[in-house]
Amino acid sequence: MITRLTAQDASFYFLEGGSTPMHGGSLAVFSRPRGGFEYETLLRVVEQRLCLVPRYRQKVREVVLGLARPVWVDDPDFDIEYHVRRSALPRPGTDEQLFDLVARLTSRPLDTTRPLWEMYLVEGLSRNRFAIFTKSHSALVDGIDHRDIGHVVLDDAKAVPEQGEELWMPGPEPSATTLLAGAVGELIARPAEGLGLVRKGFGDVASTVGGAVEAVENTAAVLRIATSRAPSNPLNRPISRNRRFATARTDLEAYRAIRRRYGGEINDVILAVVAGALRNWLLSRGELVGEAARVRAMVPISVYDQDDSSSAYDPSEDGSGYAEPSRKVSSFLIDLPVGEANPVVRLSHVQHASAEFAKQSRQVTAATMVRLSGFAPATLHAVGARAASTWSRRMFNLMVTNAPGPQAPRYLGGARMLEMYPVAPLLENQSLGIALTSYDGHVYYGLNADRDAMADVAVVASLLRESLDELADAAG
Repeated sequence: MITRLTAQDASFYFLEGGSTPMHGGSLAVFSRPRGGFEYETLLRVVEQRLCLVPRYRQKVREVVLGLARPVWVDDPDFDIEYHVRRSALPRPGTDEQLFDLVARLTSRPLDTTRPLWEMYLVEGLSRNRFAIFTKSHSALVDGIDHRDIGHVVLDDAKAVPEQGEELWMPGPEPSATTLLAGAVGELIARPAEGLGLVRKGFGDVASTVGGAVEAVENTAAVLRIATSRAPSNPLNRPISRNRRFATARTDLEAYRAIRRRYGGEINDVILAVVAGALRNWLLSRGELVGEAARVRAMVPISVYDQDDSSSAYDPSEDGSGYAEPSRKVSSFLIDLPVGEANPVVRLSHVQHASAEFAKQSRQVTAATMVRLSGFAPATLHAVGARAASTWSRRMFNLMVTNAPGPQAPRYLGGARMLEMYPVAPLLENQSLGIALTSYDGHVYYGLNADRDAMADVAVVASLLRESLDELADAAG
């Protein structure tokens, strides 16, 4: 099967650069079941579920002379053992060693001559655990027709459901001449599109991206932010390809208690916690943090065309049990009040800014997002990263993506998932990206950072926990 990349997919494909690999990922930690968990088990599960994400067997072919956008074609040499790999830590592997491995794997670009994803089974982790690290290119997962593979390999029960046998036969790969002829035919049929088909040299993708991503709404408050440059701070500097990765695990009930005390939304509490952590991080670096100091964050929020009622039970083709609505993403720019010392006042500022956005945006409940297809966060983070990439990096300091997950355990091949940390891609000249997911009573932060610019990223992770404690103490 041959399908041309959308304008948005092509934009992310060509955004791939030496210092900005455009893949996102997720790190999941599992408890090893009594019967063990082998590499062959993971291979079998992934192979059975690939029919639910058919693009994971396709690769990108570019058109000669760039006369048209590239195309997705079946990979006739698809090798599942190339994409599903095995790694190990020296026993007993520590969490710090695991995070260092994730940082090194995140630093490596994907092979563009093959399907744009990789999955790693990481063995040797202490306390009878193992980990799965997955990374997928931003061009691969659009959240509308194509989801992240993490969407489909997890089950809501320990027993592995029966899967029918699937015989996959790749379609014939087109020749360069065939692709060129198709491109010329399209140029003749639609000459007006010729100038905008492929742009490799752009600095900002906003001019070429449409489709599933909406711009920030046209309100006076938001426009005041969107038309001004982001504040100057250490988060914005040239970055390398090398990464550091750190995490923070917090209790979801703490956020709920703060929300009950002060109102607003869980997302408001999260952004206030991030603001407090960034404030203390700047102070730890000896930065001058005045009362008016701000850090501007891009917060992609998933919304849907349909009402919540449309997500009622309706068995879908992928077996998830829920039909997936048409997804859009609305990008939310917010100035985090890092200059405010009082945690409750910080939260109030965030709530006010969020309310300005909510007046014009159609939002959706976390429960609806979770119901989409069992375990949606991996896809939602990918969609969020695509949304943030459509904005000029001069307009915000960092990206903060938040995708709620299920509050009941999930399993992979009978192994229970204990923790799940998202890994958002870094954007050009941004040394830190924060992604978080709620799962089974906890909120898990994944911090992807440039290795040289953010040698102290672990400090930010610890300050997130301290910032939550500070706000929780204020709430009594």
